[in-house]
Parts: sequence; C-alpha cells; structure tokens
Amino acid sequence: MPAADKTNRDGPTPPFDSLRDWVAALDAHGLLLTIDRIDQDAYHATGLVYAANDRCGWYDVPALRFEEVKIDGRWVRGPLLGLLQSNLLCDAILFGQVVDRDDSRRSYRAARDHLIGVLERHQGTYPQIPPVTVAREQAPCKEVVLRGGEIDLQRYAFIRTNPADSARYITTASHFMVDPELGPNFGTYRCEIKGPRLLGVNPEPNQTGWKMLRAAQARGEKSVKYSIVIGQDPVVWFISSTRVANRFGNKPVDELALAGGFRGRPMEVVKSETSDILVPAHAEMVIEGEVPLDRPGLPEGPFGEMFGYLGPRKAENYFMNVTAVTHRREPWIVNVFTGAQRGMIMAPQDALTACFLRQAVPGFVDMHQPQDTPGIAVMSIDKTGPGQGLEAGRRVAQRSPIAKVVIVVDKDIDVLDRQQVMFALGSRWQPHPAAEIIRDVDGLITDPSQPVQGRTSKIVIDATRQLAGEGGRERFPDTNRALLGQGAPGALAEAETLFGARLRTWQRGG
Repeated sequence: MPAADKTNRDGPTPPFDSLRDWVAALDAHGLLLTIDRIDQDAYHATGLVYAANDRCGWYDVPALRFEEVKIDGRWVRGPLLGLLQSNLLCDAILFGQVVDRDDSRRSYRAARDHLIGVLERHQGTYPQIPPVTVAREQAPCKEVVLRGGEIDLQRYAFIRTNPADSARYITTASHFMVDPELGPNFGTYRCEIKGPRLLGVNPEPNQTGWKMLRAAQARGEKSVKYSIVIGQDPVVWFISSTRVANRFGNKPVDELALAGGFRGRPMEVVKSETSDILVPAHAEMVIEGEVPLDRPGLPEGPFGEMFGYLGPRKAENYFMNVTAVTHRREPWIVNVFTGAQRGMIMAPQDALTACFLRQAVPGFVDMHQPQDTPGIAVMSIDKTGPGQGLEAGRRVAQRSPIAKVVIVVDKDIDVLDRQQVMFALGSRWQPHPAAEIIRDVDGLITDPSQPVQGRTSKIVIDATRQLAGEGGRERFPDTNRALLGQGAPGALAEAETLFGARLRTWQRGG
C-alpha cells in the first residue's frame, strides 16, 4: 500500500518491520530527541512532554528517547521512548508520502488523501494480506524466554506517568485475544503493574476486548488466555489504537491481515509460548497469561485519562496472572503520556471518516477532531442552501461519541488551522439561530464533565456564512485576504519567494 518514498535521505523506508526501524526513520528525518538520563522519580519525562507541547505544539513535537530512567530510586536501562507518532509528519513518513518540514499539514493531507484513494479502490475498506508464520528461531521477540519465578515486570522501564496515578503502568499494550464468534482481535488497553507477575487489564465497556471477556464469562469459561504485545511496529500500533477495522455486525476481522494490507506485504507472526495466539514476530516483548473470569476483580486506578483529567478508581477490574514473558535482548519500552500527546497517527481513521461523510453530508469538504482538545470536532462544507450547516453537524454528532462540540465552517476555512476556525467562529457565527443543543446521547465515558457517566449533551455550531434564508445578509463580505488575492493575485506567492527563507530561518532561531 505505501507509495514510493519521495524523499532523499538516509534511513529506513516503509514498510517498517519493527519499532526499531520506525525510530531510525524518525531520527533520519530529524524528529528524534535523545537524552542520556532522565529522573522520572521527579517526573522529568512527563514534565518534558508538557514543555515540548508548550514550546512546539502537539503536532510539531519531536519523538523522545531516554537511554536510562530513574524509577523508584534506581536507574533502569531503557531505552524508554515516547511521542513516537505525535508529530503530524509521521503520517506521511509511514505511508511514503512527501515530508515537508515547512508544512506538516500538507504532509498529513498527502497521507490521508493517499489512503482515501486506497479506500475508493477497495469499495470503502482497507485491503488485507494474511500474515505468515515464522519459526520461533526467526522471531526477535523470542530471543529471551522467561517463565514462572524468572519473571519480574517491575525490572523494565515502565513508569508512573503522573504523580496521581495509582502505580506504574504499561500504556502501550496491544492485547491479543481470540473469540469463537468475534474471531481474533488486538486492542490497546492500559495495564496497571500490580506485582512482578500480576497485571490489571482495562478494556472499557463496549470495546472489543471487553466484549470478548464478557462473552467468555457468559459461556461459563473460568479464564481466558491472553498475549500482550509491547514495542509494536507502527502499523500494528495504530491499528491497535484506532477504529480502522470494519466490524459491521460484529463480524470477525483479521487485524494482522489488515496490517499486511497497510504494509503492502505480509506481517511475520509467531505462536505464543503458552497458547496458539499469533503475535508479531518483530515486537519487543510479549507478556502471556490468563485472565480469571470466575472470581472478583481487583481495584484499578486512578489514572490520568485522555481528556487530560484524572479518572476514577475502579473498585473491581479484570486482571492477568502472568505465566510467560518473551522479549528481545535489552527490549525497548514505549510509554504513551496519555492526555498530553497525539497517541497515534490518524490519517487511516480520518480517511475512513472522510469517505463516510462524503456520502452522508452534502457538500462535505474536510473534517478534523483535534487530539489536544478532545470533545471538539471541526468540519468544512461547500454550503449551497439554508440549514445545511446544522444538518451536517448533526450527522457528525450522531456518528462520533467523542464529538461534543461540532463546529461547521465554510470551505475556505482550513479545519487544521485553529486560528482560521476561531476567525470563522467569531465573525460568521450567530449563537441564535445558528446553534442546536442535543440534550442526551451516548458520550465518551472518560469525559469528566458528564453528570451521568457515558451520557452527554452536545452542541452543533453552524459557523458558516449565514445565507439570507437563514437570517443572514443578502451578500456576506469577502475577507481581506480574499480581496488581496483578487486585487494583487501574485502578492502572497511573490512574498513567499522573496522572503520565505528568511522567515523560516528567523522562526528556527537561526
């Protein structure tokens, strides 16, 4: 699926077989910051993530690599990695599109438009290439095999991200499971480290992993075998963390085959040590065990959630007894700083959304749900008639549980440019009549503003130019920038040619 790599530089090119290839590619693009030692007992890694956001913005931060991390009073050899898919350029790098350091939004859109083309050529779904099973001797994730008392998860560079978190957590765990009806699945659910061989596991209600555990309980099973993969290649990671698999009617989907389709060649997989579950052969670590279903759960949390607030402590939650761990020699550990970063590339999911909205929303142009402000969605449309703005917003609010504030703008507004969106909101929107409140619908359960967990109200804002039929002016005035283009068509391009290099040098402090 990846297009030919159009950049001229050294480093791995897609498809990336491993986490290590991906980090090397980020480094080759100048997107990796390496720090020899960091004191997480003082929460310096977390502090650095917030500082990077403040200085660079969420979508322009570097990936982070810490060679050693201080945890519970001792220095732990890593590396510990973070922000690995946060920069907006990552979407273009992963799919072999042009990487423009001066215009990351252009690079992101190139990746998304490439994937829209893939969907259009495959009847609205992503293609699949089945995985191939390799011998355990060919699987880097089997270089070290630990069982029973040899296992101590606390010795690895897993961290407590926030001082208020209940414990150290594994925040990048892909949980591999198999269900007789739902088929194979892997999804990203956090794991609270409760001891050397004990993990809390946290699939939220209605996630596929939760459905599988509940189905096994309903069948009377006493436990479920489980394999948790850490240090995934970048494609497995975003599939694990986003909804790109079409599960219409809860039909089985082989997400490893989906990963092969995105990569353009089969994934190499290997059988787990204690079950028949297939896992990526090039992963950094695999944690295997059983989730008991015939006994009460264990307390879990609190944990800093994606909305940027501390979540509640759960009185009972699923847990896993660890029976085997396999990993590479000196495994690399990845942490997601939940609520403080873009956790994964979004072009594949955004492409799916765009294809759906093109069919569902007349005049659809573009859509963006910023990860740094969860709960907000922005859509642009080519508006031609009264009522189209509010109707378009309603459809987004109905489709997306996280979209609590839906802002609809005109086609001349770049949905990725927050300044333009705020400009439209301030100058084109009248709260009455161009707004509509939806009083009680499903919402994302991690939203701390909800009086009843899982239920929310929503607002649709029509920030398009209001037509005369909607109470607006007979002729809405043009913007000053549009008038510049009409009166002096070459001014902007000429200024960029004459002075763009100096602006870029000044911006970088050169």
